[in-house]
Formats: sequence, C-alpha cells, structure tokens
Amino acid sequence: MKATNLPLSLCTVALSLSSASADGPFYGDPPDAHHPWAVHDMNRPQPPIVVPGTFSTQAEPGKPPSDAIVIFDGTQTSIDQNLVMDPKRKDPNKKWVLVDGALQCTPGAGTVKSKAEFGDCQLHIEWAAPTAIVGKSQGRGNSGVFFVDGATEVQVLDNYNNPSYADGMAGSVYGVMPPMANALRAPGEWQVYDIIFRRPIYQNGKQVEPGRVTVFMNGVVVQDSTPLEGGGGHRGRSKARPFKEKGPLQLQDHGNPIRFRNIWYRPLRLRPAEGGTDGRLSQEAALAKRQETAASIREDAATKEGKDKMFRLFESLCYAPHAETLAAATAMSVAYVGELKAAEKDALEKRKGEVMYARQAFDYLTKHEFVPADFTGKREIEAIIEAQGWNNKR
Repeated sequence: MKATNLPLSLCTVALSLSSASADGPFYGDPPDAHHPWAVHDMNRPQPPIVVPGTFSTQAEPGKPPSDAIVIFDGTQTSIDQNLVMDPKRKDPNKKWVLVDGALQCTPGAGTVKSKAEFGDCQLHIEWAAPTAIVGKSQGRGNSGVFFVDGATEVQVLDNYNNPSYADGMAGSVYGVMPPMANALRAPGEWQVYDIIFRRPIYQNGKQVEPGRVTVFMNGVVVQDSTPLEGGGGHRGRSKARPFKEKGPLQLQDHGNPIRFRNIWYRPLRLRPAEGGTDGRLSQEAALAKRQETAASIREDAATKEGKDKMFRLFESLCYAPHAETLAAATAMSVAYVGELKAAEKDALEKRKGEVMYARQAFDYLTKHEFVPADFTGKREIEAIIEAQGWNNKR
C-alpha cells in the first residue's frame, strides 16, 4: 500500500450521504508530495470574507474594500496621521495640501511618504492632472507612484494628446517598460490606477523571483506582470538587485500641482519562496500539513458514531497513513456492510444514495491505495448494488 502524506488546517466536512457529491471527500485527485489538499478539498481553509468596495465616479471617490489599509481618505486627519512630508525640502512652509478632498502637490514641497511600510501589495490610487495645460512631454502633469521607498516607479504624467518617451509615459514602469496602451482621460479628470506589486526575492545572494508589477489604468491593463529589471530609473539602465522587504509609498513632487485621492492598499499573501502556505509546497511542508489535517479529522471522527465515524476515519487516511485508524475503519466497514446485507430490499432502496456514496468512497480509497487492493468493503458494496439492480439505473 502506498505511503501517502497530506493536508493542513481543517474545516469540518458535513458528509452528505444522500448522493455522491463534489462537496464531500473521495472526489478530486488526492493530495500529493507538494500539494497538501485534494482537488476540491473541503478541508482546505476557507478564504477570509472581504466586503467589496464601491467604484469611484468623477464626482466622488469609491469606498475601499473592508480589509484595505487606508493611506488617504480625503481628510486632513488622514494627511496628519498617515503621511510624512519631505524633511529635506528647502522651504519648510511648503507642504502637500488638502484641496476639495484631494491631496495636492505644492511645487517645492518635495516627496510625500506614507508612514505605513509595506511590500507586496494591491495598491489603489487615483490622480488628476491640472485642467490648465502647461508644458509638454515630461513637463506636463508629472508625478510618480514609488514603491518600497523609491525602489521602482509607476509613472504619473498627463499624456492626453501629449507624447513623450514611451518608457516614461503614464502607466509605465519608469525606465523599464512602456504601458501597453494610453487609456488616459482628459486633464482635470480623475485617473484610476490599480497596481499589483511584487518585489524581487533573493536567496543566498541569488535572484529566485525578479519582482513584477501589473497595472490597470482606468480599468485597462497597461502592465501585465512586467519584470522590474532592478526597478528602473532616470537615464541609466537598472540592473537586477534586491529590494527592501518593506518600505513606504512615495508620491513625487515634479513641480506640478497633481492631485491624488482614495489611496489604499492590501498586503498580498506570501509566495512559496517566502514561506507561503498556499499552492505548491515543499515536500516537508506538504507532509506536515497533511499530517495535521489527518489528526484533526481523526479528532472529529471521535465525536461521531456509526457510518459517519467510519467515513471520517477513512477520509483521514487520504492525508496520512495511520495503522490503528485503518484497522478501526476497516472493522467498522465490515459491520456496516453486514448491516446493509441484512436489510430488507425495500428498506435498502430508501438508502440507495447512502450506498452509492459508500461505493464512491471505497472505489476512491482503493484506486489511490489508501486501503489494500483486496479491500472487502468495495467488493461487498458492489455485490449489494448489483443485487438491487442499481447498476442498470446509473
């Protein structure tokens, strides 16, 4: 019999014995050396519930999702509590200011930073260039959204009927990759950026993931998992390098009174190279999760009786082998099949869904070698189904 190893933390499965169901165990391909859960596994942890936000209009910013960390919400309080003005600015009286619910750059105020430091994230930010058109190319409505304390920039620029060099246009990873499209609205209108940022990951001095950024501009994809290539920059070509794990968001003062609003972010889950717990895991991590899940299912089985206990014990074997559990579940299956064989034909007919579920379970267990190939329960259940004529009604 194959020595299997499996899943993780656990959400108790209520077995529906009325029919074979995708909502129960014994259904999808089982856990393997790198995946601690079966396909469609109800023991896999449920995702947290997040209440979606609302979409922005030109008149009003939308509301962030319930788990977002808000940097700027249109109030002076959020400026005072969440942002830091540039301590190196020449004139300490010049600051980014609140204008009609927007954070507006005062030329000469320098870069503004968030107090919060973060790395991989979903960032939402909205900006508007001045209605009055002044300058051209990089001199018109210029700013930038910088991640991890300036490590890389997603360009902010008024490129509405205003060409510039491609890798410096709005939505570019500045100095690295032009946007796929120019989806800007007219000056004075609010532009919406939704950005997925992933920093580079290094291990033992070697890059294992290059870092990537995806950008939606007004709902249009303009960067699609673009490699960061060291982060980019002005004039010089950047080279691959590690970033800090976390750093503040920066908004650039480039001498234009750009406005920003509705700034929030959501941290992203860890990737496998950082010890993330979802998806493909190392063999050691997958084995530990599987053993943890098997133990939890055995504990739950102890609270049940009869066939419910039997099926839960068999389910635990799909995650990790356990000799005592196999012996106990097998003994219970003998008693269970004996009970079915002793039932009257009419009484058994009422339990058809249950019996067909048992066949699915026993087929699954033998197919994937969680029980011996000559497992008696499978053979006996098949005989009952054949005697009832149910095979002819499949």
